Amino acid sequence: MSRTALPRSRRIAPVVAVAAAAALTLAGCSSSSGGKKSDETAGNVSAGKATTPRMTIAMVTHAPSGDTFWDTIRKGAEAAAAKDNVKLIYSNDETAADQANLVQNAIDQKVDGIAVTLAKPDAMKAVVAKAEQAGIPVVGFNAGLSDWKKQGLLSFFGQDESVSGQALGTKLNSTGAKHALCVIQAQGDVNLEQRCAGVKKTFTGKTDILYVNGTDMPSVKSTITAKLTQDKSVDEVVTLGAPFALTAVQSLSDAGSKAKVATFDLNANLISAIEKGSIQFAVDQQPYLQGYLAVDSLWLYKTNGNYSGGGEQPVLTGPAFVDKTNVAAVAKYAANGTR
Repeated sequence: MSRTALPRSRRIAPVVAVAAAAALTLAGCSSSSGGKKSDETAGNVSAGKATTPRMTIAMVTHAPSGDTFWDTIRKGAEAAAAKDNVKLIYSNDETAADQANLVQNAIDQKVDGIAVTLAKPDAMKAVVAKAEQAGIPVVGFNAGLSDWKKQGLLSFFGQDESVSGQALGTKLNSTGAKHALCVIQAQGDVNLEQRCAGVKKTFTGKTDILYVNGTDMPSVKSTITAKLTQDKSVDEVVTLGAPFALTAVQSLSDAGSKAKVATFDLNANLISAIEKGSIQFAVDQQPYLQGYLAVDSLWLYKTNGNYSGGGEQPVLTGPAFVDKTNVAAVAKYAANGTR
């Protein structure tokens, strides 16, 4: 799986890769078809349900327990697995060393493919190399955009976190905000740090960073409340996940702050908050699509030799904004736990 010795068939023209990614994105919300036309058949793959030999794919994430964002990713992965006749082994641990151990467990089980997040890429580098040396194809998703090619992964599915942060910062400029507080729930997480750095890069006002313990929501609430009480000039709180945005709304009330809240990522409760106006908007990276494409891409690679993104470019699933102008169109999917 060395990236210096790729087969010629992998060198897909970028325009083809982009077109393929676009087609997958447009069809990604349909778990019944897996992005394929209903009348499409190829070899021994029947429309809507694969009849290819049963394979096992491990999905290993850095997700903390109980985070609804990761529940959505898992639902997407399970939908692809059901369609592709795949046994999915899902495991997660937010501690990088323990996540690496989970990848090693997957290697020991001789799985047919691994989908992994690289929130702390240096900690995952050695075990990812072991998987590749064992002949197990590995794809990345959600976290690791800057490192997936360096580590020899086949493909990557997610958003450019720096770009998404910059987009949010630019949007804040149009709201009249002057002083933003960007709340990071896991210090050192590459994705989260890049988001706030992106906001700071394009937001023309002042941006402060506040670190909180994302595994202790009462502590998150009290820490944000204390900051807002101490600094009344903060007029915008930017959170990096739906649960933290909803908690920030409570902190505003406790602190008597008139600041507004914007966030990254969605869940059903956050959609309701946007509808009610307690949260301005959210940046959506389509986690269901990330989980779905990560599993489906490994199936496609094993059964048809395909490289999503041509093996050279990431397949982007975001960013897109959800606010009062379009929240109704997303609400029904969020209620299903797929957005």
